[in-house]
Amino acid sequence: MQNFRIDFPVWRKASFIPLLFITLASILSGCTGVPDGIKPVTNFELEKYLGTWYEIARLDHSFERNLTNVTANYSLRQDGGVRVLNRGFNKESNDFEEAVGKAYFVEDSHTAFLKVSFFGPFYGSYIVISLDPEYRYALVSGPDRSYFWLLAREPYLSDQLLEVLIEQAASFGFATEEFIYVDQTSH
Repeated sequence: MQNFRIDFPVWRKASFIPLLFITLASILSGCTGVPDGIKPVTNFELEKYLGTWYEIARLDHSFERNLTNVTANYSLRQDGGVRVLNRGFNKESNDFEEAVGKAYFVEDSHTAFLKVSFFGPFYGSYIVISLDPEYRYALVSGPDRSYFWLLAREPYLSDQLLEVLIEQAASFGFATEEFIYVDQTSH
């Protein structure tokens, strides 16, 4: 087997490396931003938010495709951050899948704007944009309007409450007609 190597001229290598870092920094910083017109919840109390949440509705992304019975569990980490355990049942593999991540506040601990990572140094925004005063349900955005989750402490919401929350999501500019409503039937 023959070795294959591409050799760039020195001037190209020198200019490529800074360009690579600038591009990577731009991509990564864009992942921890807040969508235009969206404001994180203030007066946020992490202790009340900890525990298990059921995913009621979401926008589609490959990392959650084919998952039902999706939950997110938040607990404190020793370093002051938040441990994130996402779990869902994959209908195709007929088994549960889990992803463990970590989250940290971006601004201050009373503003519901966190950065979350499931893949080493790469972080994405986790922004609570609406929250029930009793922490029973929440609307959550990612770095742009292609990421959305409706979470609740119970696996189902009444049709009336669900309708109100979907209307609220629409008022924030999310494509509610594309929502996936998560089957929370026990497995």
